[in-house]
Amino acid sequence: MTSEFDAKVATWVKSTHSGPDGGECIEWAPAHATATGVVPVRDSKRPTGPVLTVSSTAFAGLVTLARNADVS
Repeated sequence: MTSEFDAKVATWVKSTHSGPDGGECIEWAPAHATATGVVPVRDSKRPTGPVLTVSSTAFAGLVTLARNADVS
């Protein structure tokens, strides 16, 4: 399914684990993901940069990987 996505008007969400400096964080657009099953993802430090779109399954895998990452 193809759907139009406008990154400029989307509501973006960042992890609550992201520090005040942004760190190595991504943002995603949950409303678009819910409506289409396609998850837009971008670098939180570059809000006007490119947007990657992935399936909801791929995004869930990314979240799982990030949660289990050894960041020490």
